[in-house]
Amino acid sequence: MDTIQTSKKTFFSNLTVQIIFAMICGALLGIFIHKYYNEVGAKNFSDKIKILATIFIRLVQMIIAPLVFTTLVVGIAKLGDIKSVGRIGGKALGWFFSASFVSLLIGMFWVNILAPGVGLKLGKIDLVSASEVTQKTDGFSAQNFVEHIIPKSIVEAMSGNEILQIVIFSIFFGLAAASIGANAKPVVNALDKTSHIILKMVNYVMKFAPIGVFGAIAGVFAIKDVNDLLFTYAKFFSSFLVGISSLWLFLLVVGYIFLKKNMTTLLKRITSPLVIAFGTTSSEAVFPKLTEELERFGVKDKIVSFMLPLGYSFNLDGSMMYMTFASIFIAQVYGVHLDLGTQMTMLLVLMLTSKGIAGVPRASLVVVAATCGMFKIPVEGIALILPIDHFCDMFRSATNVLGNAIATSVIGNWEKDS
Repeated sequence: MDTIQTSKKTFFSNLTVQIIFAMICGALLGIFIHKYYNEVGAKNFSDKIKILATIFIRLVQMIIAPLVFTTLVVGIAKLGDIKSVGRIGGKALGWFFSASFVSLLIGMFWVNILAPGVGLKLGKIDLVSASEVTQKTDGFSAQNFVEHIIPKSIVEAMSGNEILQIVIFSIFFGLAAASIGANAKPVVNALDKTSHIILKMVNYVMKFAPIGVFGAIAGVFAIKDVNDLLFTYAKFFSSFLVGISSLWLFLLVVGYIFLKKNMTTLLKRITSPLVIAFGTTSSEAVFPKLTEELERFGVKDKIVSFMLPLGYSFNLDGSMMYMTFASIFIAQVYGVHLDLGTQMTMLLVLMLTSKGIAGVPRASLVVVAATCGMFKIPVEGIALILPIDHFCDMFRSATNVLGNAIATSVIGNWEKDS
């Protein structure tokens, strides 16, 4: 009897189980509110309940910048020299760009095969919300790309959680510390201890994850009629799921090729981060937890601290797949013909432009809107996908986490043999 009670306690104390339970409860509450409250009441409820998700995400965001800085500096200092950093960085970028290319290609393939936008007639679309997204493309240029990579102030970069800018500063700081040698050890040791304190904070913050997921799911279901949405967008959403499933299959196969039976262990380790990302539509929300789980999986801390921040800027596989899929979908709806050469050009443009807006809210939609403008596709077409975008974003976010976990683990495995 005691054994059964203990197993039940262990089961319900599992973070993943708590989050899944919170998702179900949030969905049921949201559906109830949507059904029995008027539009204004449902909107007010949604705004208030989403505060729970906002609290959780902000708790995570407050530890991302110091975690990236401390772990990356310590990691580079332990690597010891520019040659090691260059070797790992080269492997990382090679993996990221290959994965991005395949992700874009999968999106392009399925949107052409299934053609969800051909002959589609949608009713009223929200041009006001679309304009909020398209306004963010005004500064979309080479200058914008550079500004998103090179920090003018580390304080400003940290306050804005600009991960890629923090990475750039941390690389210079870490290399400088490594070049000084023994004299820098007190600083490196202090940062090492600080990183362990921050990782301990992660455990406290993750206690709020089920509450945050509950608030996020309840808030969405309260204001959206899911049945109508899925019926109206059945072809688009089902086609998207085919594409994202294909990408998952590709990533898992690649993972098993390089990690073999350890891939199963990795999936068990990252189940909780995957579910959190799915529920909150934020891969950023699981950055600290993913760092911790990958180190427990056996990837050296110096590899994790170097790879993950880069991956969050350069390796968003789910978002990449969605970009080609959504861009060509909008072209199909408006009857804009894009030949294979034009689509391949679009793919290469997305490979580059998507790297320049890391940290921009609703980054995928911003890139899609900018891409539509470049290829003479009506930019207001972004409004076509806005109603269903949240549900697509759930799958995109989880896929981004999976892609970065596999990339970090594979590079870590390669470095064991170096």
